[in-house]
Amino acid sequence: MNAITHPINPAKLVAPKQQALQDPNWVRWSLITIAVSFIGLFICLPLGLVMFQAFSKGIAAYWSELSQADMLSAIKLTLLTALITVPLNTIFGVAAAWAITRFEFKGKSLLTTLIDLPFSVSPVISGLIFVLLFGAEGWFGEWLMAHDIKIIFAVPGIILATLFITFPFVARQLIPLMQEMGNQEEEAALSLGASGWKTFWAVTIPNIKWALLYGVLLCNARAMGEFGAVSVVSGHIRGLTNTLPLHVEVNYNDYNVTGAFAGASILAGLAIVTLILKTALERKQNNR
Repeated sequence: MNAITHPINPAKLVAPKQQALQDPNWVRWSLITIAVSFIGLFICLPLGLVMFQAFSKGIAAYWSELSQADMLSAIKLTLLTALITVPLNTIFGVAAAWAITRFEFKGKSLLTTLIDLPFSVSPVISGLIFVLLFGAEGWFGEWLMAHDIKIIFAVPGIILATLFITFPFVARQLIPLMQEMGNQEEEAALSLGASGWKTFWAVTIPNIKWALLYGVLLCNARAMGEFGAVSVVSGHIRGLTNTLPLHVEVNYNDYNVTGAFAGASILAGLAIVTLILKTALERKQNNR
């Protein structure tokens, strides 16, 4: 006797599977509530309080604090540090990503590990290392003093510390992308007679431009907001070696609340702009 077979409806099999993978509504809404509450309490509320305190005594007092000589000096030093460190780290990041993803050489794994070193070392420790190297009692201190070269408690020390803290950002954005891309397009361009530089500018850069801009953006944000390492090597000399984050601390310790929050509002504004640009670049990169 032949068995009677009934056709199986695939929809009946898929529906229970989808239902099994879905969380109950109360779980989803609970997680969403926790996430939104956390963001509101620890991110939005502090940013709102910074802006409120900055303008608590009026716009005139706010602009008065921003026009102080020490504040302007701190802003200029912060911009100068970013203008020097970001391009240097961009060049290093592109070169490191190119070397790691396109060549095989001894020490490749060591180079990859060293790129991540600033992520694992406390910024305060990294600043202390520069003091031990270039300070008056450091390894090179005597030679530097003999040649009247000042690094620690001066602008060069701030730039070196910021350079160390920020150099992984561009490389870490490019390495995974270039590994995923492979080198087929570069090889095709070279086989058609293009030079190495032409291949780099015409093929590689267009393919990595959004990730490169994303890394530059993160590097710039960290360079402007760095506190720990810069605090160790700067010496806190007002009007000379105080960057904007350090000047905020100085004003707050001096009970100049309006001045402290005025400087903090600039950093908060930079953070918001960075977040907006970061989201836009992420969208561009995902679309690509």
